[in-house]
Amino acid sequence: MVPHLTTALSGPLLDLERRFLDASPQIEHWLREQWQVYTPPFYSSVDLRNAGFKLAPVDTNLFPGGFNNLNPAFLPLCVQAAMSAIEKFCPQAKRLLLIPENHTRNQFYLQNVAQIVYMLRQTGLEVRLGSLSPEVTAPTTIRLDSGQSLLLEPLIRQDNRLGVEGFEPCAILLNNDLSAGIPPLLQGIEEQFILPPLHAGWAVRRKSNHFTAYDEVANGFAKAIGIDPWRINPTFSLCRAVNFHERQGEECLAANVAGVLDIVREKYREYGISERPYVVVKADAGTYGMSVMTVHDADEVIALNRKQRNKMSVGKEGLEVSEVLIQEGVHSCETVNEAVAEPVVYMIDRYVVGGFYRVHTGRGKDENLNAPGMHFEPLAFETGCNLPDYRCGNPDSPPNRFYAYGVVARLACLAAAIELANTAPGQ
Repeated sequence: MVPHLTTALSGPLLDLERRFLDASPQIEHWLREQWQVYTPPFYSSVDLRNAGFKLAPVDTNLFPGGFNNLNPAFLPLCVQAAMSAIEKFCPQAKRLLLIPENHTRNQFYLQNVAQIVYMLRQTGLEVRLGSLSPEVTAPTTIRLDSGQSLLLEPLIRQDNRLGVEGFEPCAILLNNDLSAGIPPLLQGIEEQFILPPLHAGWAVRRKSNHFTAYDEVANGFAKAIGIDPWRINPTFSLCRAVNFHERQGEECLAANVAGVLDIVREKYREYGISERPYVVVKADAGTYGMSVMTVHDADEVIALNRKQRNKMSVGKEGLEVSEVLIQEGVHSCETVNEAVAEPVVYMIDRYVVGGFYRVHTGRGKDENLNAPGMHFEPLAFETGCNLPDYRCGNPDSPPNRFYAYGVVARLACLAAAIELANTAPGQ
């Protein structure tokens, strides 16, 4: 279930929320059936956009890096869900190796690592940190602004097992999205579970595969509860062989932008929506809000200036962008202190364990908020983990609004599970 939450919200989503409330028994039954077939990722986070007329995921991260932004009151939920996840993969686990990103100087990220370590230790695991960074050649203590410290240790490979000095883990948890590729140290590991699996990293993973799986999920779910799947699903298409520097693939981009915009315009006419349609063009692989732009007209991708082309051409780790997702833009009608906001929902296993608002004072409701200048507003926590509040009579009350968020986030988590199953080596 979704925690009972309160925060300052604007923009009703009443019709969809009401349908979710009315269909709650069917929803929970449908999801339970899906989890009999598919194994959820160890953890995930989902970026949602709430347009009032539409609530949809726009990105799903399988290496979430913001556990430090969750309200501390969520910790019991996190620990309980982590226990469930660990029992699935390695019921006898005593020791776990956590491999973080190589951000040894990013305090915000390191606070996230510290929170993951704390959470996992609460499950009864012994946890050590092994670093892929070539700079970590000996045990290195990193002091955090919070007063805590982390001990990073160089990884040691012995035959087909990985660990650190004097520590043989049962399982390896990655909080490193492998954007730079799968290092040899992690290849050919046997007898140890690697979570998430290596093909979940951006060296292999593609957003288009995720949203193809989400299409399947959204259509099945919408049929089960009697809604238009478009209300929870952003239309998308894909362009391959794009080179922004050389201006190759512009015709493909323009045609696909026009095609997605045409579909969206037709749906806006169907629902009497007066907003201006837009698409988001983004790298098919990668994260951190890099290589992303908002487009309202197909001509805009033909007329990119040098600065725009440079921005779109390079992703995380300096990797060149050659495959591009064209995704229906979902306006954000939500604000926190008059700044545009989007909810980010965190899950461990198949359980919602909390979330926060990503807020950007300098961006509009049709722009990417995952950009420099953003900040996070933790979702306030009221009680434990509650069912939707059927008795209050208001589908837009806090527990019911967040139930709707949790439903769509869990659909995205299910899509990630299907995606990983479909793209596993040998499939």
